[in-house]
Amino acid sequence: MKDVYLLSGFLGSGKTSLLSHLIEQLKAEGLKPAVIMNELGKLPFDSKSVDEDVPIKEMLEGCICCTGAEKMEAQLQMLLEGEEFDVLLIETTGAAHPVEAMDAVLSPYFASRLNMKGIITVADCKRWIDRDKMTPQTRMLFMEQIKHAHLIVANKVDLLSDNEIALVTLQIQGLNSHAPIIQTSNAKLPLKMITNLEATYFSQEIQPAAIGKQLSLSSRLHTFTEPVNKDEFEKWVKELPDTIYRMKGYVPLKGHKNPFLFQYAYGMVQWLPEYIKMHPQIVIIGDQVESITIIGSAQND
Repeated sequence: MKDVYLLSGFLGSGKTSLLSHLIEQLKAEGLKPAVIMNELGKLPFDSKSVDEDVPIKEMLEGCICCTGAEKMEAQLQMLLEGEEFDVLLIETTGAAHPVEAMDAVLSPYFASRLNMKGIITVADCKRWIDRDKMTPQTRMLFMEQIKHAHLIVANKVDLLSDNEIALVTLQIQGLNSHAPIIQTSNAKLPLKMITNLEATYFSQEIQPAAIGKQLSLSSRLHTFTEPVNKDEFEKWVKELPDTIYRMKGYVPLKGHKNPFLFQYAYGMVQWLPEYIKMHPQIVIIGDQVESITIIGSAQND
C-alpha cells in the first residue's frame, strides 16, 4: 500500500512551501513522491514549484469535493496505473474543508491500495491573531481546517513575538487537543514528524480502522455480507449522530442483482443503480466512527 498525506490549510498559509520541503526530504530518503494539486484558478501556478521528475496531477477550477471527488478518483486511478511512486502528497485548495478532501481519497476503489496517514494542516499564525477580521464563513473554514487536523504546522512564527507564539499555540491547542503542534518558519517541517503519524488500517475482515492514534476524525471500511432492506438502511442513516459526515460506497439491496452506489453527506442520501457487480463496501467518515453499530452487522467493524 502507498502512504497518502493530505496537506490542508487556508489560502497563503504555506502549503506549497511545505509540499516542496517534503518532496526534497522524501527524495533524500530514496523515496519517490507523487503529487496531486487542487487549485481554484485556471493556471497551475503552484505546480511549477514541483520538480519535473515528480509525477503530478492537477485539478483546476474546483475543490476536491462534491463532483470534484469523481475527478479526484480518476486522477488517483491514473497515478496508480500509470506511475511508479512510493508516497502520495495531496495539496488541497485553501477553500477546501478537510472532511471533503479526505472523502475524495477514501474511496472503496482504493481501500486496499492507499494508506491514508492523516491530514496535515498548515496554520498561518499571523492570520490566526487577526482571525476576527475575517468574514464569519471564512473564519469558520479556517478553524475547521485546524480542528480536523492530525498534525498542525503553526507556520510563520518568525513574524510573531514570543508572547504571541505562546498565545497562538495555546489557543490552537484549545481548538484541537489531539493533534501535535509544530512551530515553523517557511513551513520547514522534518519528515519524521509526518511519517510518525498513525496510518489508517483497512482490512477486509471486521476490524477497527482509524486515522491517527486517539484522534477524533477517522474512517471505517465496512464490507456487507448480505443484502439489506433499503427502507431499514435509510432509517439507520437518519438515526446516525451528527458526527458522521460522509458515507459512500456500494450497498447490496434486497431484490436487486447488483449493489447500488450510495452516498451520504450533510444528512442527504443518494442512490444510483450500478450495472456491474461492485464489491459491497462503504467508507464512513466522521468523529469516533468506531462507536457506531452498522445495520446488518453481527458485530462492530
